[in-house]
Amino acid sequence: MTGRSIESSPQLYARIGGGLYLMLIGLGIFGQVVKEKVIVSGDAAATAANLTSMETLWRFGIAFEFLSLICVTALAMIYFVLLKPVNKELNLLATFLRMIGIAVETVAALNLATALFPLGNAAYLKAFTPEQLYGMATLAIKSHSYGYTLALLFFGFTFLFHGRLIFKSGFLPKILGLMIQIGGACYLTNSFIFFLAPSRSGMLFPWILLPCFVAELSLALWLLFKGVNVQRWKDRTSLGV
Repeated sequence: MTGRSIESSPQLYARIGGGLYLMLIGLGIFGQVVKEKVIVSGDAAATAANLTSMETLWRFGIAFEFLSLICVTALAMIYFVLLKPVNKELNLLATFLRMIGIAVETVAALNLATALFPLGNAAYLKAFTPEQLYGMATLAIKSHSYGYTLALLFFGFTFLFHGRLIFKSGFLPKILGLMIQIGGACYLTNSFIFFLAPSRSGMLFPWILLPCFVAELSLALWLLFKGVNVQRWKDRTSLGV
């Protein structure tokens, strides 16, 4: 490998990471729009009717969520490579937490497809009343929300540790590290309130996640357009710390 390729590799990882991050944000926004368009809070029958009439849109939402999981897995590898020179142990812990979060979110995402099963034309579904079928579809969607929020709990701790690594890195701005840590604290707050006091969760959502959006968008844009300070990244790598 030439000296030039060694020098450019962290920058290339940073650019790819920024692009993946922006893609994740776009996919997440699309997924949220689909859910808001289809799901009618407190009305299982209306939600089922929307699922039936907008099945194609719902399936696109599912496909995009799976695509986002692939992107975030690749991003986990990029984080691991870029932040490894700062602190190997803390970086490894953050990576493990992110991978567990990805696994939890993957299982939760399957519930979005499961929500369509009760609304099909299979013969065995005739054993249930329409109200029961509507209820099963709604339960599947609710299961997804619980699984997704649990995944955010793991991502919250990941953000705290990655934010610390970014802050200490020297090759990325400290302010980005602080913003990512604030975002992680918001993810944790959102998840704990969702499970401990669900009646209050709606009062905070989506405002509690606004700092997360700002932090992740800022990091994505920085990685894409500015990247890392390659010389400082190489200095940290050569020190073996």
